[in-house]
Amino acid sequence: MEASDGFVCTPYVESYVERALAYLEAGYPVHLSGPAGTGKTTLAFHVAALLNRPVTLIHGDDEFGSSDLVGRDSGYNRQKVVDNYIHSVLKTEEVMRSVWVDNRLTTACQNGFTLIYDEFTRSRPEANNVLLSVLEEGILNLPRLRGVGQGYLEVSPHFRAIFTSNPEEYAGTHKTQDALMDRLITIQLGHFDRETEIRVAMARSGIARDDAEVIVDIVREVRGVGVSNHRPTIRAAIAVSKVLVRRNAHARNDDPVFLWVCKDVLSANTAKVTKGGESVMAERVQEAMHKVCGLRTGADRVRGG
Repeated sequence: MEASDGFVCTPYVESYVERALAYLEAGYPVHLSGPAGTGKTTLAFHVAALLNRPVTLIHGDDEFGSSDLVGRDSGYNRQKVVDNYIHSVLKTEEVMRSVWVDNRLTTACQNGFTLIYDEFTRSRPEANNVLLSVLEEGILNLPRLRGVGQGYLEVSPHFRAIFTSNPEEYAGTHKTQDALMDRLITIQLGHFDRETEIRVAMARSGIARDDAEVIVDIVREVRGVGVSNHRPTIRAAIAVSKVLVRRNAHARNDDPVFLWVCKDVLSANTAKVTKGGESVMAERVQEAMHKVCGLRTGADRVRGG
């Protein structure tokens, strides 16, 4: 796996990359934790690429059991031998053997791959218990059904692990066991700084910087509405930017495309802010647009004069 040329690496992002690499190169698993839309998975792939090892990806799932990580018995292999070399004697030998198939964790541990376990808290804690001995003792315990080895596998010294997770209050996440968290070095991620968000919007959509600045400033303004509000994320800025590029539109108050795109993208479930039981997000979005575009127009007049 190679690092993507399209990865936006500002000083803000580089600081996280450097920290994650320092821990991984020292042999510690890294846990990237933060709200949705803060670039955890993208950062995990970039850091993994810099390790220059094959990558194994697992997505957390509430239906997971330990066998979904380690492997399972997938059926039987039947072999029958008929010996009629002596015509008057018929000898038949039939053997049935269970067929074991390794799953992704076993493959990564055995071959020294880099494991990315994306949103691992979406898996039930008991499914992740198998990771405890992997991360502490460097041993993966395996069922006897595997038929190879002595019931365990020594983890390759090249094996590395990167975990990502959303906050526990997010729907569909589980509180993970303290024993597992104690084995991880957690890096808390927040939303990108302004410059990084601008450059990401430009890189993902091809929009001009002037327009990207307006869009990002509006998104950041709306993000400040409400209590502990993590939305809208950089995904909203990218969505608005892409539509404007496709429609040959611009981030201006007199551009009708810009007006309806912002209303649609930013008003839907961005924050639970109500007044008299009614959502006021559409009003807040409009206020943010007027504020940002108005400030920008004034600044442009000053520069022009």
